[in-house]
This record gives sequence, C-alpha cells and structure tokens, in this order.
Amino acid sequence: MAMNIPKNSLQLPQENPPRVAGIRPFSSLTFAADQFNEEKPEEKAAKSSFFNWWYLSIVIGATTAVLLVIYVQDNVGWTQGFGILAGAVAVALIIFLVGIKRYRTQAPVGSPYTAVAQVLIAAARKRRVSETRQGWGICYEDDEKDVADHIESQRRVRTLARTNQFRFLDKAMIIDNIDASNNTRNPWRLCTLNQVEEVKLVLRLIPIWLSCLMFTAIIVQTHTFFTKQGSTMIRTIGPNFQLPPASLQSLIGITILIAVPIYDRFFVPIARKITGHPSGITMLQRIGFGLFLSILEMVVSALVEAKRVSIAKDHGLMDTPKAIVPMNVWWLLPQYIISGLADVFAVIGLQELFYDQMPEAMRSMGAAAYLSIIGLGSFINTAAISLVQAITSRRGGVWLGDNLNRAHLDYFYWVLAVISALNLCVFTWVANRFVYKKVEDEETEEEKGAES
Repeated sequence: MAMNIPKNSLQLPQENPPRVAGIRPFSSLTFAADQFNEEKPEEKAAKSSFFNWWYLSIVIGATTAVLLVIYVQDNVGWTQGFGILAGAVAVALIIFLVGIKRYRTQAPVGSPYTAVAQVLIAAARKRRVSETRQGWGICYEDDEKDVADHIESQRRVRTLARTNQFRFLDKAMIIDNIDASNNTRNPWRLCTLNQVEEVKLVLRLIPIWLSCLMFTAIIVQTHTFFTKQGSTMIRTIGPNFQLPPASLQSLIGITILIAVPIYDRFFVPIARKITGHPSGITMLQRIGFGLFLSILEMVVSALVEAKRVSIAKDHGLMDTPKAIVPMNVWWLLPQYIISGLADVFAVIGLQELFYDQMPEAMRSMGAAAYLSIIGLGSFINTAAISLVQAITSRRGGVWLGDNLNRAHLDYFYWVLAVISALNLCVFTWVANRFVYKKVEDEETEEEKGAES
C-alpha cells in the first residue's frame, strides 16, 4: 500500500525499490478454513493449527520473493524473475484444480448485510415492546419446513445460544400481537434468534477491530523508519557484499518461519496441558500478547536509535545525514525479531478471531475486516507523523525532519510505545468483556423421543 509521507518527513532510500506485487483474495482464507468440519472435535482442533500454517505459507512466499526473485531480477534479468513468479502461480493453479472435486463448499445464503439491516430495523420498530407483557414468545425458526430442512442437511440443528449483551436487539425476535396475527413472518418486523445473535457477533468484534489499529501503525515502522535507520549504518557482509536496507525486512519473515513451528508444535501442547484450552491460549490472549510485543518493539527501537544518534554525535556526523554511522546494522536485529514474534501472535490471532467469531455467512467479510486493520496502519502512521510534526514545529524543533540524526526518531518511537501501552489497556478492558460465540446443539425430534 502506498503511503502519503508528509513533505518534511524522512524519505525512504530508493536504492532497492519494491518490485514484486501480488493479490490476496479475501475468500482464500475462509475457503480453506471451511474445509474443516466443526462437528468433529479432531478437525475443529486442527483448524486452529491451520491458521498458523496458512500464515506461514504466506510468509514463505513473501520471503522468497524478497530474497530470491529480487536477486534474480537484479543479477540475471527481469524476464527470468517474472518467469519464476509465473511458474509458481501455474503450479499452484494445477494443485488447486487437481483437488477441486474434493473441496467442501458452502451454499449461498443471500446477502448477510440484509439480515443485519432486518435485525436493526425490527429492533427499532419494537423498541417499546416488552417480552413479558406484550410478547407471545421468541422466534427461533421461520417455520416447521425450515427446521426440517435444517435437520435433514445437518443431522443436528446448530443454533447460537442466547446471550445477554446488546439486549436492545432481543426485541427483534419477540413475537408481538401483529406478528401473531400474521400467517407468514415479516423479516423486517420479526427476526429469528440466530439472526439476532449473529448481529451481536458482529457488534462484539467492532471494539476489537478498533483497539488493534494501533498495532498496525507499529507494523508500518518496519517498512519505513526501520529501513531508513539501516541505510545509515554499516551493512557490509564480507569484502564485496553490501546488504540492501530493504532486505532487512526479510528478518521478520525468517523469524516467523522459525517461530510458527515452535509455537504450534511445542508451545501449544505445553499450554494446553496447563490451561486445558484446545489452542493452548484463547484467541484474545494471543492477540493481547502480540500487542504487548509491539510495545516492547518500540521500546527497543527507541533505545537502539538513541545509541545510533549518540555514536553519530561522537563522530561529528550530526549534520551529515548521508554519512554512514560507524555502527553495525545488526543492532537492528532485536527490533526486527520482536516484530516477527508480534506478527506470530497478533496477526494470526486476528485471522482466527475474525473467521471463528463471525457469522458463517459473513466469514469472508471477517477476512476483509482483518486485512483492513493492516491497511489502515499506513494511514494512522501518516496521521501520527503529521500530528507530531505540527506540534513540534510550534516549539521550534521539528521532529522527523529530513536529517535523521536530528529527527528525534527515538522520541517518536517512545510516543508510539506510550500510545500502544494505553491502547493495550483499552484492548484488555474490551477483551475481558468479550463473549465468545456459543453454539447450542438442539436435538432432533427423534433424539428427544428416544430420551423421553
């Protein structure tokens, strides 16, 4: 995603501009996760592990593009570089087509946005209706035919359990005198229990979405200011090779490649024995730890930048921003590693949360919501830079100017760390009040008769 950097802010080095782009359709994650049958405990547990390996595959592709394809384009030719990409896509397409008859697909259920609108309008129209005084009961299903069709297709009717949050929406499923007098259900006046609970699921995710936006602003630093820092440091490896500043981003991918298998094969089994949770820790706990690591990332980055500026000052390089500071680029290694670990926890956790806690008909929208969090990080970072520059310019010393040695980048990192810490407090407050999706399996009529 392109960033609109303010005019007086730091400019990124152009010696190694981005040359590889691609697409990531929203449906790929949800379609792959839909292949697991949630009715089977072993497949449900495997699906949690799937999100780790799906993200790992994405990182493998991105890291290969940065390290291999760019090298081929620079040293062999662009034709060969694009040929590698075309060949990889062709192989992936063949594999997809080979298994196309085995895939589990979901039948279309209509627009999920219409269902959401129906609940909101029905709740507003019945805002004065009382369940105890004017209500005839709760609408669980449309009619007996719908129940029969559901049982025939799924053996057991999977119904969302009723929750106490957002009680004002419950009025949408109360059967009042008008509903009782009609032979057919008006979906804009009377909604089912499942419809109402699905809207509640969406509403619960909005505060989580908002409280994770700051995390993505931290991610942007790895592609902008981290790269600028590296361009001013010693990057020579051996007698003849100099590491391009942008290639340092591959350290994040390498960290993820190492951390994901360790997390999935060692951490989860150990945590599972302690907590009893199938995934070791909950999705929100995983995201929260990722947010904490992003704070630690900014603290470490601020300390390293302060050290870099101190060395530049000792060598009289404060007013020569293009000069190489006698400090090895590997000082940046800790902040890149922490960034990769934060992705393993927060990014994968967000993927799983926005898939698992979305209504089934809206899971593609959940994937889009997760990706929008990452996309908005660039805009938040740009706004933060503009705001910091506007405030500091009134005091006579502009931060984040063209001269990195006098840009007070370490101060900016501290500001991000403090804001992220406050954001983590908000996330913790929201997470403690979050209600996970609860599925209530209703027995079929035959099972009820057998028990009676």
